[in-house]
Amino acid sequence: TVGRRQSGRKKMTSPSPTHSDSSGSSKHDSNQDSWEIVEGLRGVPASMQEPDRQEGLLLKRRKWPMKGWHKRYFVLEKGILKYAKRGPDLKKGKLHGCIDVGLSVMSIKKKAMCIDLDTEDNIYHLKVKSPELFEEWVSKLRHHRVFRQNEIAMYPHERHLFHPHATSSPSLNDSLRKVRCSGRATLTKQASINQAKVSSWLHSSEDMDKCCKDLEECESYLLELNLLLKSMEVLHRTYSAPAISALQSPRLHASNPNLSTTETNTQEVCPESPDSPTDVSRLQEDFCRLANNSESNSTKTTSYAHQECPGGSHSLVHQASNESKASIPESISEFFDAQEYLLSSSSSENEVSDDDSYISDVSDSVSMDTYSNEGGSERHNSGTRYSSNVVTLARRRSALPAPSPTSSVSLWNILRNNIGKDLSKVAMPVQLNEPLNTLQRLCEELEYSELLDTANQTNDPYQRMVYVATFAITAYASTYHRAGSKPFNPVLGETYECDRSDKGYRFIAEQVSHHPPVSACHADSRNFSFWQDVRWKNKFWGKSMEIVPMGTTHVTLPAFGDHYEWNKVTSCIHNILSGQRWIEHYGEMSIKNINSNDCQCKITFVKAKSWSSTVNEIEGVVTDSKGKVVHSIFGKWHESVFQGDPPSATCIWRANPMPGDQEQYYGFTQFAVELNELDSTLRPLLPPTDTRFRPDQRLLEEGNTEGAEEQKQRIEQLQRERRKVLQDNSMTHQPRFFKKSNNDTWVSNNSYWEQRRDPGFTKMDFPVLW
Repeated sequence: TVGRRQSGRKKMTSPSPTHSDSSGSSKHDSNQDSWEIVEGLRGVPASMQEPDRQEGLLLKRRKWPMKGWHKRYFVLEKGILKYAKRGPDLKKGKLHGCIDVGLSVMSIKKKAMCIDLDTEDNIYHLKVKSPELFEEWVSKLRHHRVFRQNEIAMYPHERHLFHPHATSSPSLNDSLRKVRCSGRATLTKQASINQAKVSSWLHSSEDMDKCCKDLEECESYLLELNLLLKSMEVLHRTYSAPAISALQSPRLHASNPNLSTTETNTQEVCPESPDSPTDVSRLQEDFCRLANNSESNSTKTTSYAHQECPGGSHSLVHQASNESKASIPESISEFFDAQEYLLSSSSSENEVSDDDSYISDVSDSVSMDTYSNEGGSERHNSGTRYSSNVVTLARRRSALPAPSPTSSVSLWNILRNNIGKDLSKVAMPVQLNEPLNTLQRLCEELEYSELLDTANQTNDPYQRMVYVATFAITAYASTYHRAGSKPFNPVLGETYECDRSDKGYRFIAEQVSHHPPVSACHADSRNFSFWQDVRWKNKFWGKSMEIVPMGTTHVTLPAFGDHYEWNKVTSCIHNILSGQRWIEHYGEMSIKNINSNDCQCKITFVKAKSWSSTVNEIEGVVTDSKGKVVHSIFGKWHESVFQGDPPSATCIWRANPMPGDQEQYYGFTQFAVELNELDSTLRPLLPPTDTRFRPDQRLLEEGNTEGAEEQKQRIEQLQRERRKVLQDNSMTHQPRFFKKSNNDTWVSNNSYWEQRRDPGFTKMDFPVLW
């Protein structure tokens, strides 16, 4: 995060730049019950007077699991909003959090007296008790926000504050101390942590000194790049800023996955303000120069690493790469189609508290003991398929027909007027999609079904729970590499089957409801049954999107009569509008066997702290009926899960390796690549409602975005027409393969595979979906 200038600089009293007036905001409508996005700096940056300090008690929504509000003491000064439990705590430096208002998207809701600040890393929900105090805080926040944005825009080149070598100046040291809560301390601390770790790792290398020097230079470049990106983001968000399209650098991103790249879309320039900041071109040139320097140093450093660690130390290199993500986000994300999912107010903000307990970083060097795969099967590059009574061996595809196209869509233009609103009717262009849909994404949760096979052959109930819990965690593994795209929305009545006899299960899914959108699925195996119905509530906050899943996942193990059920956790996609999108999952997952009280399990998806290098961590315990811990597990949801305590922990699961060209193909795993495959032997066996026949999704897979967009609009129009026919005739849609259970959830009616066999779907009538 870009910090502010040295506090010793005098206040400037010359005229302020052009910006929205103190009451200006982008209103969705005149109703005070709707959200308004607060506009920021507009026009050319200029000197402006520092606004007055504001402080007092506000209500802040609690961190996950997002229940209730509590009082916190806030101080707003020079565009930085700090808070603690009490006022005296702030004076003692006992901060609970710190927000750069200038780099946040701010939205307000007058009737509820709510203020929301989306910082990308966290979403802060604030509430004021009286209308007068609400107006006072909103006014001050507006002025401080514009002041802070102007400050960043005017002084984007003060990067010496970041440079790890430039510490001889007393004023510089003083500045570094004073900005410890604004994000600079995070980056500087991260640099020193990573430098120490790498130096230790290379203790036996003859090239240690040279390698460390190159690493320091590379770290410095990355820190400066982060500063420039934040500066350009502020300029880019002003209405007068030109499009920042010159930053697209696929070559740099390919060699340095930690470098955040911008989309190639051209943001529209608001015609209201003809002025443009003069620093943008210079910032772009500096960014590209630093990126090239960083690439050069990164390449040299990587060569040293591999020279010293042939064969066995790749995991350490990978771990160091993951730990650097706190300063330059590496992971990327998916987000669900806003056209179909409802909104829900929720919080993802995470603060320091005395009861917080987070596990430390765990090295991949712990011993590995792979689990039994007796109930599993061969991997997915080949598989067995059944046609009538004839068994044939079929080879599955290893790549998509075409790489993902370059997107030219401006999400900001689509979403800026929909903060806090129901996004279910906002049209999303096909360029934002990946060539899979939500029904197929549900099937992806079975990629590591071997864990359930193993659980069904494990006599110890506590160890069975470990395998079931690990399976539940793996459902999130594929989200890590999803490069900013989202699945297609299934239309009402759409179906999907996946007959994986090589893995021992058969899966079906159907879109059973449109309003609200509900997807139901069921999978059967000789070792397990798996089913769920899923719906989502989401909220777009200006920079991030929170996704709160609704519904319960079920698994039964026939060998023991176990019936497990668990909830899903909250997901949040960061950097929705700029930079590189990444996803995190957080919250508590509770797993219980409803047919036995012998044991239960709680898994915590740890929310990343802005000052910590650890991300994507999970930790959990399996307890007996008295609450005593029997087993503990830990790891990262995108990499691996371990049982026990390091260094003697056992590896229960490790993610499959990604295809080498995954970045060019939507970040798909090999399993995902196979999901939409349609060959001549399978075609006559599927119902016409199967997702594989959907033309817009197929065209996108083949790289034809124009044709895909045209077909997508046609399919959506057909769905509207079918819905109107049902409404005009007072009829409701009846799902074909699922039914409502007694507890109002959707379960399989066990008819799909019977009808597939006899009489066969080609002899049955289906609605025309596309």
